[in-house]
Amino acid sequence: MPRPTDITILEANCQQQRVAYRTPMKFGGRVVTDAVIFDVVVRARTRDGREGVGHGSMTMGNVWAWPTDAVDSETTLDVMLELAEASVRAASDYNEFAHPLAFTHEMAKGEAELKNEAEQRRELAEPIPQLALMVATSPLHAAIHDAQGKICGLNSYNMLGEEHIDHDLSRYLGDDFRGEYLDRYTLRDPKPRMPLYHLVGALDPLTDGDIAERINDGLPETLGEWIAADGLSHLKIKLGGDDLDWDIDRVASVDRVAAAAQARRGCDSWRYSLDFNERCANVQYVLDFLAGVQERAPEALDRVHYIEQPTHRDLRANPENRMHAAAAIKPVVIDESLVDLESLMLCREMGYSGVALKACKGHGEALLMGAAAEKYGMFLCVQDLTCPGASFLHSATLSARFPAAEAIEGNARQYCPAGNLGWQDRFPTMFQVNDGTLGTAVLDGPGLGF
Repeated sequence: MPRPTDITILEANCQQQRVAYRTPMKFGGRVVTDAVIFDVVVRARTRDGREGVGHGSMTMGNVWAWPTDAVDSETTLDVMLELAEASVRAASDYNEFAHPLAFTHEMAKGEAELKNEAEQRRELAEPIPQLALMVATSPLHAAIHDAQGKICGLNSYNMLGEEHIDHDLSRYLGDDFRGEYLDRYTLRDPKPRMPLYHLVGALDPLTDGDIAERINDGLPETLGEWIAADGLSHLKIKLGGDDLDWDIDRVASVDRVAAAAQARRGCDSWRYSLDFNERCANVQYVLDFLAGVQERAPEALDRVHYIEQPTHRDLRANPENRMHAAAAIKPVVIDESLVDLESLMLCREMGYSGVALKACKGHGEALLMGAAAEKYGMFLCVQDLTCPGASFLHSATLSARFPAAEAIEGNARQYCPAGNLGWQDRFPTMFQVNDGTLGTAVLDGPGLGF
């Protein structure tokens, strides 16, 4: 049955800005020095005649979404921006009324056509990855969800039940979800506080001896300084995946520096996540790495919370990379591989024990994948794409609303703090780290919550 809170799009507009990084970030064998942030404003109307606007924002992250040697990075960025702009222009063509979940699901079909057209027009050396399309269109999708909540004066996470959605989850996730809605898998109020995962990049200095020349901008520069300043309890360690000795030594070194810093602040419990960014050749590398860390720094291994996507994102092309043995030691989650329900089910078959949600893959898609992960008893975490400002707050709402998510990942404050200007004054508890945690209770406003 039609719902009075269903919306249709009247108008959509966009803009972009480039933000320089404070310090370079290295991941997946590539170095990133800036970010392009894409912002969308949507004006919408509900079925019962109310009008209002919603906002969406996301960094384009082309180096992560489309890693390739066949197309240069400026071209991949340009193509993603072209897709983002084209999706915004096409948004008002969808003149039906629907809940944003159904709306964006239907829009995705047209966005796939935009991708095909761009491939043909550009004569690219390789197809545009689905992940790149999802990142490019995610600001628009966020703005649509935000608009409905803003118009209705309700938080978007509280518009996920049968009262507001005319189809149950079986429409998107199959018969296992018949009779179920997203309100079953999400919280009605955000968690009040959550730990922050701080990134330790491959180029980041651990001690003074690692710094050739200080930035001297008032922010911490070494790992020990960051731990002392923010009271950190969760560290995400970027690893190479192609040099076993370096990877083992990096974890041991991080643990040594962290242990000293935590001792000074009287902390005896903290955690690590490990991110190889798909660089491991096979699961045996992961097993050898874990064995090496166990031998070199057993306390560090005890502190490992989970391992992210150690091998290539194309699961079907690499069926030998089964994760059962590694996942028996620590949770192993897919990140780059997770683009739809089919990929989630395949990862379970291949031994992965968890999934990483990201706002940059589309708000509705993140909600659906989170529901599927919880339904099937998988480890769940929410990750960041070096999201500043509004995009960080959006990512944080996912962490705060999924019961199984234990922490918030957010590293823009380290690498591109300029993108947080203005937002940190409006939401100080989300940008000023207190004892390693952020105050997520403030993410309870209309729309996406901020």
